[in-house]
Amino acid sequence: MQKRNKKTKRIQSNLASGSIDRGLFILTLILTILGIVAVADSSSPQALRVYSDAFYFAKQQLTWAGIGLFLLIVFASIPYRFWYKYGGLIYFAVLVLLVMVLLPGFGSQVLGARRWIRFGPIGFQPSELLKIAIAMVIARWSERSSNLWQPLLYLGLGIFLVMLQPDFGTSLVIVAIAISQLFVAGMPWLYFIGIGVIGGLMAFLTVIFSDYRRGRLMSFLQVSADPLGSSYHIRQILIALGSGGLFGIGLGNSRQKHLFIPETATDSVFAVIGEEVGFIGSLTIIILLVMFLMRIFKIAKNAPDDFSFIFAAGIGVWVGVQMFLNLASMVALTPITGIPLPFFSYGGSSLTTTLAAVGILLNISRHEKVQKKTNIRKRS
Repeated sequence: MQKRNKKTKRIQSNLASGSIDRGLFILTLILTILGIVAVADSSSPQALRVYSDAFYFAKQQLTWAGIGLFLLIVFASIPYRFWYKYGGLIYFAVLVLLVMVLLPGFGSQVLGARRWIRFGPIGFQPSELLKIAIAMVIARWSERSSNLWQPLLYLGLGIFLVMLQPDFGTSLVIVAIAISQLFVAGMPWLYFIGIGVIGGLMAFLTVIFSDYRRGRLMSFLQVSADPLGSSYHIRQILIALGSGGLFGIGLGNSRQKHLFIPETATDSVFAVIGEEVGFIGSLTIIILLVMFLMRIFKIAKNAPDDFSFIFAAGIGVWVGVQMFLNLASMVALTPITGIPLPFFSYGGSSLTTTLAAVGILLNISRHEKVQKKTNIRKRS
């Protein structure tokens, strides 16, 4: 897997444009629409109280969805080898943005964390861009280099800057992307053992020496220990999910969204969904997300070369890990980490980056269709 595909250039010149994966495109549109509805519903009490406009957050999300769909269309038309050619420059540009976040005058500090860069009324999180950039450079490395320390350097630099913000949840997702890509690229097991030991130790120290993260861990281990303090968030989420029952209490009728659950439109949006549409509705949402994830891995499986295979796999792990961590935290299987649920959590940076990544996948799938017709085998 690590040796460069010698036929790549000849294959690229022979490929004609095929059709995109319509299943992935349709699922993306469905999930985007459902996500806007979920944000509009779950955020209305907070939006009304703070901005005197019940649809303030929904309008913002709709705007970002429009930008994201525009990027999807543009990126779907760009040959995926473009990202191979310029992946290194894109990665280092994202590192520069991550440094700018930490500088006064550029980065915006909210609740003690510097995660945003603002240009007037527009703000975005460069750490979201790092997810796609790390998937890009490691996929690029897998096709052009045998230096096993190079991808670890890419990962280390990115994680270091993200943790300075600090953002532990995003760091977990980025590590998962990189490690999964290195695994499918064939990195020796000895390296994985070393990475696991060092990474586990660093994660342990990060949690132990942070009052905030230690508190979240203790609230996870002892859900009923402090119902009005550290355990308040997860208890309110569980009350919402329990109130939903089998069919829910009706769209728009959530009681917990009325300033009982913190972060109803972002981290905890699925709790409001579960309360209003119940187990059946929640299961439907999960099935749609799993179908979306399966389409990504199908594209990765049939990708035309090593770069596109590992790049698509990294995007799939990114979406899958965020889905798991968010949903698992809603049912107290994992501590609440602040990870957004793809398509459903309010946030322009997350939504636009996800839609842009779908555009790249659609371009890869276009070449996959041609591959099936011409029976060209491109991966060694």
